Amino acid sequence: MRKRITVSVISELTTDQRVIRICNTLQQMGFDVHVIARELKSSLPLGNYSFGAERIKCRFKKGFLQYAEFNIKLFFKLLFCKTDFFLSNDLDTLVPNYIISRLRGKKIFYDTHEYFTGVPELQQSHLKRKVWKFFEDWISPQLPVIYTVNDSIKNLYQKEYGIQNIGVIRNVPATITFTPKPLPEKWKGKTILLMQGIGMHAQRGATDLVDVMRYLPSHYHLVFIGGGLIWNELKETIHQSGLSERVEMIPKIPPAELRAYTVMAHLGFSLDKPVSINYEFSLPNKIFDYIHAGIPVAATPIAEVKKIIEQYGCGFCFTNNDPKKMAEEIMALMNNLPKYEQLKQNAERASKILNWENEQYKLIEIYRPFL
Repeated sequence: MRKRITVSVISELTTDQRVIRICNTLQQMGFDVHVIARELKSSLPLGNYSFGAERIKCRFKKGFLQYAEFNIKLFFKLLFCKTDFFLSNDLDTLVPNYIISRLRGKKIFYDTHEYFTGVPELQQSHLKRKVWKFFEDWISPQLPVIYTVNDSIKNLYQKEYGIQNIGVIRNVPATITFTPKPLPEKWKGKTILLMQGIGMHAQRGATDLVDVMRYLPSHYHLVFIGGGLIWNELKETIHQSGLSERVEMIPKIPPAELRAYTVMAHLGFSLDKPVSINYEFSLPNKIFDYIHAGIPVAATPIAEVKKIIEQYGCGFCFTNNDPKKMAEEIMALMNNLPKYEQLKQNAERASKILNWENEQYKLIEIYRPFL
């Protein structure tokens, strides 16, 4: 009989490619995987997964109440569900998972997608950060299995809690054939700049990219795909800048549809600013999505992103954060066709290494002893 793993995640499951990939691999290993996620009015329909999935309907979508509502409802789901193991994704699902795992004598796995207590939203609120840090300090040293997304975050947790056996499972996508959509009429003859992701929050460079567009020629067309805390603010910024004809916003869409857009772009952007520990050491999913689509990456030189770009030669890091200077660096690349083509080829080569087919073996080694 298959052993069941009950997986908890508060994010939008349909666009959380990390959770989907990991659950698919665990299911293929022989576990019976069941995911409990959050459902909001804006949630996309669940996809057809190899694993079971359900969602907890929630009313609140921001602030303290969103976490309280979800975690209380999750607590009772976990208390009565039939399972052998618990897998908690991030600190915002850890408390009920840990308490129930202790009450029921079940093993718990912890996948921390970021340095949660270092996000800007908590840096700006001492009380909120203190509360989350209390839970993390209480639970983390007692967890038997922890893994995270990159070496920098792993090193932070090792230093903070003295935990040596933390694994690293990077957010690399599975190898897949990219099938572009018919080129939208407004994209024809344009140089397409793309920033994608549902984490478009303050200090992640979206509004800066709008400023950059003011210094680029009219044949440059900027596309945002996804969502985030500043999505509506971003829309207003575009309108006030008089750039509505040259900057396009596409709300969050399923991963397969997103890939069809990504492959049509000429340059993919990741512009996180090192204003918090979490951003300073982040390695966004979209970096690898761009690489797999065969498009060069243009990014701010934060540690983990810079390491990937330099190691594989698949893009460039901006040397200046002034919008005019950034525009000049973009044009310098796009006007240098041999260099641009070399970066595209390097991205394609990197995708043969940075893929889930390779990365998943580290995950398999973590879970194999528990089959």
